[in-house]
Amino acid sequence: MIDVSSLRRSYTMGGLSEQDLCKKPIDLFEKWLKEAIDAGLYDPNGMVVSTVNKEGQPHSRMVLLKNYDENSLVFYTNFGSRKAHDIADNPHVSLLFPWYFLERQVIFCGVAQKMSMSESLLYFKSRPRDSQIGAWASHQSSRISARSALESKFMELKQKFKDGEVPIPSFWGGYRVHFDSVEFWQGRANRLHDRFMYTKNADGSWNYERWAP
Repeated sequence: MIDVSSLRRSYTMGGLSEQDLCKKPIDLFEKWLKEAIDAGLYDPNGMVVSTVNKEGQPHSRMVLLKNYDENSLVFYTNFGSRKAHDIADNPHVSLLFPWYFLERQVIFCGVAQKMSMSESLLYFKSRPRDSQIGAWASHQSSRISARSALESKFMELKQKFKDGEVPIPSFWGGYRVHFDSVEFWQGRANRLHDRFMYTKNADGSWNYERWAP
């Protein structure tokens, strides 16, 4: 087995102080997101979505953030997927942005709500055509015999839709996660990291606290 116990590095790229914070967490998130994009990180909008099923078993997977506002984040998926089934049983989710190369993490916690078909259609139409077809070809999280079966289905659907627009599948669409807490983590030397936790008040305003690393 590989000895991972000694794998470590010191985080020295920067810090996060109270003076760096914003009244609304989405403003600081947007600043950090832009810096992740400007730094050339792969998939800067990639986030780990964690759900818990009805048996209490957590699952995590990477998806892409596709929209946001000051109160919510949006991602899209197949409604037959494991994450969709988990959300149907327990809509409380966590969204983690792991910006390792900037020694940063942001974690949103909130409640996922299925978006309307009309909202999802707007995004679906903006996707590359082959991605639209891919949404039809994959019954996400179902068992398949081989990759060739998936590719064969894709080519079959590509032929089927070759003469017109690709319609949005009824089993595909978006989730809007309405968040009520946001944690910002900045790595520091000697494991004395900076952590600030924002929590939402009943009136929509935000409080923040510094947490121990």
